[in-house]
Amino acid sequence: MSVRVIPLRAGSCLNLAAITERGSPWRVQAYPAGFTLILHPTRGPVLFDTGYGAGVVAAMRRWPGVIYGLITPVQFGAHDSAREQLRVLGFPPEEVRHVIVSHLHADHVGGLRDFPQATFHLDRRAWEPLRALRGVRAVRRAFMPELLPDDFEDRCTWLDFAAAGDDLHPFTQVADVFGDGLLRAVPVPGHAPGMIALLAQEDAGLTVLAADAAWSARAARHDRPVHPLARVAFADPAQERRSGAALRAFLHANPAARVHVSHDTPEGWP
Repeated sequence: MSVRVIPLRAGSCLNLAAITERGSPWRVQAYPAGFTLILHPTRGPVLFDTGYGAGVVAAMRRWPGVIYGLITPVQFGAHDSAREQLRVLGFPPEEVRHVIVSHLHADHVGGLRDFPQATFHLDRRAWEPLRALRGVRAVRRAFMPELLPDDFEDRCTWLDFAAAGDDLHPFTQVADVFGDGLLRAVPVPGHAPGMIALLAQEDAGLTVLAADAAWSARAARHDRPVHPLARVAFADPAQERRSGAALRAFLHANPAARVHVSHDTPEGWP
């Protein structure tokens, strides 16, 4: 068995290229808010994140969400949401029963409320440090609690991590999301607490959905660090560097694997 990975994007944000990759020009660049539709042979349509949603735009019109919009300007149209894109592809929102959440930043969970039947799969370590944050303290962590469904915690299934085998070196922990080996989560924290990457087994081979462990596919494979100013916003900059190094080492050991990061065009995709 295998899955099919379909990368999509729900809006974009603006940032300075030099901030996201040291040595790049100091010019404004649009970065997609990527999410992924995964067609699973027994679970149906599964999402890895959701990108932005209408709730993000609404929150940015109010205090303290306006701070988020000033720091990270968002571009989001009426038909950009994950829900609307899945409708076009023939998947109404009630058919989506599983959303795997890489981490809880607003550009990754902005559409969670649009999938009322979904169970959320994530690392408990992503939720615990943020669950009590409100107001400016939350926005400073790129977290908008109002984006989460009111019953969010009740619908969460925490990923069950175990020791990883030698084939996943240097990753030491892995969670088999559905117990079939097709979607395996590995921790890549630092950019955000409890962040995960997802290893998806497709017919053509392994696809690594790396979330924000890197901000470009090139940086995922090569040591292209962000500007020091970007690290100010990271939950744990030292841990982020270690996670990035682990991702690069894994991709070096698995050169045939494709890598998708959330804010760049996926490898092997037109």
